[in-house]
Amino acid sequence: MADDAQQKIEAYLETLRRRLRGMNDDDTREILEELRSHIVDRATSGGGMATSNVEAALAGLGSPEELAAEYMTNEALARAEVSRSPLRILGSLFRWASLSIAGFWVLLGAAIGYFLGFAFILCAVLKPFHPQTAGLWRYSDAGGSQVSLRLGFSSPPAGAHEILGWWMVPVGLVVGIGLVMLTTRFAIWCARAYRRSHVLPRG
Repeated sequence: MADDAQQKIEAYLETLRRRLRGMNDDDTREILEELRSHIVDRATSGGGMATSNVEAALAGLGSPEELAAEYMTNEALARAEVSRSPLRILGSLFRWASLSIAGFWVLLGAAIGYFLGFAFILCAVLKPFHPQTAGLWRYSDAGGSQVSLRLGFSSPPAGAHEILGWWMVPVGLVVGIGLVMLTTRFAIWCARAYRRSHVLPRG
């Protein structure tokens, strides 16, 4: 009976190890050892290590595929917190979004924030090259008054009026950089909250 229980533990951990491919070898080894200890402790809490106790302990952890996804997401979010790179942050949020609705909304908010931020920065940079067309424009159509941020590669609609003029350069840079910084802080705050609320078995 003990041999069968041990085989179930090793089969679970082997599946988990394969799913953790790409993670640092030392981290993977540490995770597997901590989980092995965790499973054995739970399985033997009521006496001997019966197969039914092992199965209950493994069921409490969830499938190895799901657990590996959580470990990989946790690792990606931790790296994004350190690097603060928008690309790395979006990549880690994409992993999170695959696990929960909350992650999806955080990813959507971050994507919108970064898009607007970089759009303002790009518009400010392109204004000297397209002085007559790049900028923030207001125009009217059938739906009423509209505001459009244009990079200057096409002419604004007939009757449009530019709102900022050359102020687009400093305003665009300040607003764009501010949006990127705020979006980064928002994403990292959400990532930390997620990691605190999803403590995984690990030393």
